[in-house]
Amino acid sequence: QVQLVESGGGLVHPGGSLRLSCEADGIIISIRNMGWYRQAPGKQREMVATLTPTEDTNYAESVKGRFTISRDDAKNTMFLQMNNLRPEDTAVYYCNRDTHYGEFPWGQGTQVTVSA
Repeated sequence: QVQLVESGGGLVHPGGSLRLSCEADGIIISIRNMGWYRQAPGKQREMVATLTPTEDTNYAESVKGRFTISRDDAKNTMFLQMNNLRPEDTAVYYCNRDTHYGEFPWGQGTQVTVSA
């Protein structure tokens, strides 16, 4: 049974930073194509960043240069470092498999709110 648990969200001012974590149980994330996704109110879920087993990364244009995806293999945990946050980054953030390769059960996500 695969379980993904996101954490690290919160309320931050524009220009601020947050680091999201994704703890994985039931899979070894280092051998999977993984990703971070987000869903804003009234919008569809969108890809934010992806990470391959060889640590190649891909980012949505809107977050390039501001967000960094990474992982700690020893902790089987994936991260999303988010800098220079903007109000339009407000969303619930989720981690999952890179959806080009299928999906694991979605977790609860972690809320990120960027507001003055």
